[in-house]
Parts: sequence; structure tokens; C-alpha cells
Amino acid sequence: MDLGIRGQVALVTAGSRGLGRAVALELAREGARVALAGRDPKVAEQSAKEIAAETGSEVVGWRCDVSRGKEVRELVNRVADRFQRVDLLVCNAGGPPGGTFDTFDDDAWQKAFETNLLSVVRLVRATLPHMKDGGRILTIASSSVKQPIPGLILSNTMRAGVAGLMKTLSGELGPRGILVNTLCPGRIATDRLRELDLQKAEREGLSEEFIQRQSLQGIPLGRYGKPEEFARTAVFLLSRANTYVTGTSLMVDGGMVQAL
Repeated sequence: MDLGIRGQVALVTAGSRGLGRAVALELAREGARVALAGRDPKVAEQSAKEIAAETGSEVVGWRCDVSRGKEVRELVNRVADRFQRVDLLVCNAGGPPGGTFDTFDDDAWQKAFETNLLSVVRLVRATLPHMKDGGRILTIASSSVKQPIPGLILSNTMRAGVAGLMKTLSGELGPRGILVNTLCPGRIATDRLRELDLQKAEREGLSEEFIQRQSLQGIPLGRYGKPEEFARTAVFLLSRANTYVTGTSLMVDGGMVQAL
């Protein structure tokens, strides 16, 4: 299948590590020109060099803290200056800390809002003037969009807000042929997942291995997902092979979420 991505310009935030990096790599493999961003400029630049060397595509890595509006605007302008447009936007950000309602003050809620919800608003707002009709926008959220995860109240709240935003935008941008979707990872084997498993193990006084075995019992496929499996789904939604999927929140979770 020709995904029609070769030569497209893609911007991937939080693209130097984890799921964002996996998506940036898969886009580059399909021939996209990729700008990836992360909070640590050295890590972003190194990731870009590695992906470019592996794929032969043009890949650049720049700094951006997506919780800061000024940095978001500067990043998008930098991409537009270099490539003259943005065809594909992937809105990604690191997840907020785990905890229950009584463990977070206003500052924690505000930080989670700015990082995980307002960042998407700002990225889309800044990118649309540089995106022609027929573009693609994808946010990376969480399976909590369909089924809240205990101990992740900040993420549960903000990710649901992102899904509502994207569903609304799909209607507003549909007349321009811009497809807008939310991709929701389940338990994908990344550093973030291991961190969450470790935190849960410490809270409950159990071993990390026991926590993982517990988790696997709830996944019909019986294993954690691989970042590249998630990335392939993301690339399809961003591609020209996808012509009629918009406004959806798609689970990539091995069947874990029980919601219809």
C-alpha cells in the first residue's frame, strides 16, 4: 500500500523519546521530512541524527517545551520557515505524574492542563495557517479516554479533554479535508510505562514483576505492545491511505479496554 507520505512535512512534539520517537522514525521510514521536538535540545538533536542515518530522510531535532505558548509558536514558525509548510502534525507530550485527587494542588492541575491539553490547542492554532487543505492532525492520548486508569487522575482528566477537543475540531476542519484523530496507547513498552509500574509496585509494596503479571492478565493478547506497533497505526492515520477516518479515538491496547 502506498501511504502517500513521501515528501510530506511532519512535526512531532515530544518526539525524541518513547512513542513520539517511534512515530517520528516510522514517518521518516515512509519518506516524510520530519521535525521532532523535545525539552532537551541535545537529546532531540541526537534522536534526529539517528533517525536520519537509519532512514535517509531529512530529520531535524529542536527544543520545545509544549507547556510554554511562546516556545510552541517559535517551534511551528521554525518548521514553516525551513519547510514552507506543515502537512502532518502529531501532538504529543509526556504524561503528568501519577497520584490520587488528594495529592495534587492547584499548581499541579495547572501544569497538567498546560502540558497535556492547552499544548494541543496551541499547536493546532499555530499550525493551521501553515497547513493546506487535506492535512492531518493526530494527538497521542491514552486508553484512559475510554476507561480511566486508577491513580492517574491528572492524565484521565486532561486526556479526556483532548479527545473532546479533537472530536470537535474534526467537524470544524472536515470541510477543508483535514482529518483529525486521537490515538490512545494501552500498555506499550516504554520508559514511561516502566516508571508507572514501578510507582504502583512501591505504593502497593509489591514487586515490579508481580505488577506486570497482573497487567498482562487484563490484556487479551497477553503482552505489552511495542512502540513500533503503535507507530504503524499512527502513520496510517496520518497518511493519504486514510481518507475517511476522522474524529475518532482509536485504541492501540491489545484488547485491554473493555468499553465499547
